[in-house]
Amino acid sequence: MSEQLSANNPVNLRLPDGSVRTFDGPVTGTTLAADIGPGLLKAALAIHVNGEIWDLSRVISEDSNVSIITRKDEAGLDLLRHDCAHIMAEAVQELFPKTQVTIGPNIDDGFFYDFARDKPFTEDDLGAIEKRMHEIVKRDEEIIREVWTRDDAIAHFKSIGELYKAEIITDLDPDQEITIYRQGNWLDLCRGPHLPSTGKLGDAFKLMKVAGAYWRGDSNNEMLTRIYGTCWRDKKELKAYLHRLEEAAKRDHRKLGREMDLFHLQEEAQGSVFWHPKGYTMWLQLEKYIRNRLAGWGYDEIKTPQLLDSKLWEQSGHWAKFRENMFIVPDEIPSTEDDAPILSGKAKLMALKPMNCPAHIQVFKQGTKSYRDLPIRFSEFGCCHRNEPHGALHGIMRVRQMTQDDGHVFCSEDQITAETIDFCTLLSSVYRDLGFPDFKVLLATRPETRAGSDEVWDRAEGSLEDALKATGLEYGYAPGEGAFYGPKLEFHLSDALGRTWQCGTLQLDYVVPERLGATYIGEDGAKHTPVMLHRAILGTLERFLGIMIEHYAGRMPLWIAPVQAVVSPITSDTDEYAREVYDKLIAAGIRAELDIRNEKINYKVREHSHKKVPAIFVVGGREAENASVSVRRLGSKHSTVLDADEAVAALVEEGRMPDGTAEVSESNDGTAATA
Repeated sequence: MSEQLSANNPVNLRLPDGSVRTFDGPVTGTTLAADIGPGLLKAALAIHVNGEIWDLSRVISEDSNVSIITRKDEAGLDLLRHDCAHIMAEAVQELFPKTQVTIGPNIDDGFFYDFARDKPFTEDDLGAIEKRMHEIVKRDEEIIREVWTRDDAIAHFKSIGELYKAEIITDLDPDQEITIYRQGNWLDLCRGPHLPSTGKLGDAFKLMKVAGAYWRGDSNNEMLTRIYGTCWRDKKELKAYLHRLEEAAKRDHRKLGREMDLFHLQEEAQGSVFWHPKGYTMWLQLEKYIRNRLAGWGYDEIKTPQLLDSKLWEQSGHWAKFRENMFIVPDEIPSTEDDAPILSGKAKLMALKPMNCPAHIQVFKQGTKSYRDLPIRFSEFGCCHRNEPHGALHGIMRVRQMTQDDGHVFCSEDQITAETIDFCTLLSSVYRDLGFPDFKVLLATRPETRAGSDEVWDRAEGSLEDALKATGLEYGYAPGEGAFYGPKLEFHLSDALGRTWQCGTLQLDYVVPERLGATYIGEDGAKHTPVMLHRAILGTLERFLGIMIEHYAGRMPLWIAPVQAVVSPITSDTDEYAREVYDKLIAAGIRAELDIRNEKINYKVREHSHKKVPAIFVVGGREAENASVSVRRLGSKHSTVLDADEAVAALVEEGRMPDGTAEVSESNDGTAATA
């Protein structure tokens, strides 16, 4: 049944500005909003009560810290999206009565709901569903929270054929409160909170696509139909989002990869990239850049094996955590069926490494290390393999074979702060060099399943947060998202479309070095376990190149562009001069091509522009006579006539690889900070 007000002692509600509103007894969020003013009452969607989000209709019966949530707040946007999923489910069941609803959360940029139906939905159904959703919004149905008993809820959903809902309730913790939300004649199991009514949603939503999804994500379960939608505060935001999607489709790295002849993927090598000459040129430039930066920052580059014995992964803890995502092979292939220990489970097993850290510890352990040697910084462009599900693979953004700009810092506990500041300064500089000056930092804390004692985790989280504070960077939290061996910093960069990508990471680890027996001799003459900082800036080269391709829409900075210039004569009469200019570019170290095909110059310019060549040097009789070139830059409709030597020199200067001298903003104490 729904909650009711009852007489009680006075209730004091403290607002964000520090002011206190006192009521004679229990009060709802609606009453509080009305007491503050009619404008807030109209805008109110929900209420924060002591850090929790409640429906406006819920009763606050004790002194609390509160704030009203409106659609301007991020929490308000999350509410809109969650309610949009419920309104979609109501629309679906009105139009298709025998459909069962299962699970429907809000997600980044929108929401989805999974439906069970004999005939799966198609995208042809979306128009009718969306139209009915608008009708439900116009009906402005009141949304009412009700608390039911477990048995009543199970019996109700079974009685109306909602077997998935009954299963969800059956599997809930026995002590969990069962809440039902009713809107009009429709109701759903949900822990809430929700909007006061469907009319509060507005009309800034759109259904986007249909996909298949297994019940509870298990391929052994029934296949359901998932309908995705997007929802925003207003039509302006919706329009901007749809525009971003259109722009993202144009920038899709898979599309541009084909057009620019960079790479391809094929069924026979799921999740691995076939790099073409031009794409591999970009790869090598990016690898060269980050290698130079790491070498200048005190890292020693190493190379470690691809295959390692399973006992090493068992020792480190990765075997228990990642075995299902590892490619495992026997140490020795049996020569006959009779001599096949692998079949009996007795064979020695090896695994392709999914990460580099245990191998780096093996290098650290060679020879005796002293506290005077610390910190020791290793880097590796380590090729790793992870057995990702086929459905999770996405171009070069999500692959099975990847190369990381990996690194590990072995240090003492009192060096953690300095090394964290050092890493954040380097990362800030690299991101600026590569065109990503804006990023945010999240501190990811202990996951539910983890290695190490709570005492070790308390120490690790405290050390990392203290170090993070010392950098001067603003940061948020990602509760439960740490690695199984320690907390981490996540660095999320923003691209040209405002999308965020988690690339860089710094993970603090007390656990794995101890498990694998890494030690150094301390100042006291005793053995100590080093702290290990797992760190990466790009993450994986494959994914970062994909991000760069989409960020720049294929118009790569000159230093990383696979072809930096094309020389093309207007007529065959100037082929010889065109070759002279081409030779000058090659001699100067420019990646150039000579196009002396018997095609019209406008056709050739269009073709090379489509392939995102940054500079086209057009030469005709006048240019040959004056030793000049007509330079057409990508994206420009005009050409500039320059002396040939000057044009080459200018291209050389512009095409220099960044060296870290890009401006890095600083906080008052000189530590790196984001813009």
